[in-house]
Amino acid sequence: MDMKKLLITGFDPFGGQTVNPSWLAVAQLPSQVGDFEIRKLMIPTVFGSAAQAVLKAAAAWQPDVILCVGQAGGRDSVTPERIAVNIRDARIADNAGNQPRGEFVAPDGPAAYFATTPVERMAQAIRDADIPATVSNSAGAFVCNDVLYTLLHHFDGTRTQVGFLHVPFLPEQGKPSMPLETITRALTAAISACSFRNGAAQS
Repeated sequence: MDMKKLLITGFDPFGGQTVNPSWLAVAQLPSQVGDFEIRKLMIPTVFGSAAQAVLKAAAAWQPDVILCVGQAGGRDSVTPERIAVNIRDARIADNAGNQPRGEFVAPDGPAAYFATTPVERMAQAIRDADIPATVSNSAGAFVCNDVLYTLLHHFDGTRTQVGFLHVPFLPEQGKPSMPLETITRALTAAISACSFRNGAAQS
């Protein structure tokens, strides 16, 4: 089998939480899913630094797909993100104390980018695994959106595909929530939906 490379990331805890389901679920993934070799990376919940950590890892490993995962308290389903917007507007401070309000992610960049992973197919694959999922049209304006926009801006016009999924809280963090094992299964389904077997992994 012609293996492809997929870099998947999760964040450290933030906002007073002691865990972050995005990284805990990523950490549980196997080293291979379908026709993808998987490499995992925990990134800091810090504007700028998080995206730079992903770019550094991508430069070293040259993945075909980059899939970032973040926590979205208040959501009750796994949500592949369709759009990243060129704005930093933080309701709370990040883990380095930064709280930008109304700043551009990239002053020379367009207002928004569409994710280049197959978001509709990813959501359907997660639902096919009997896990709630829906495509989201807002990745917010915190570090998650910052990472997605920065990566899409950097890889615009290249063959490297970039996507993002938000996942719910774990039960111990509050409600609504989703068990860790379920979140991990959802990520596995989403990765499988990015397969290159039928050509580019594009929706």
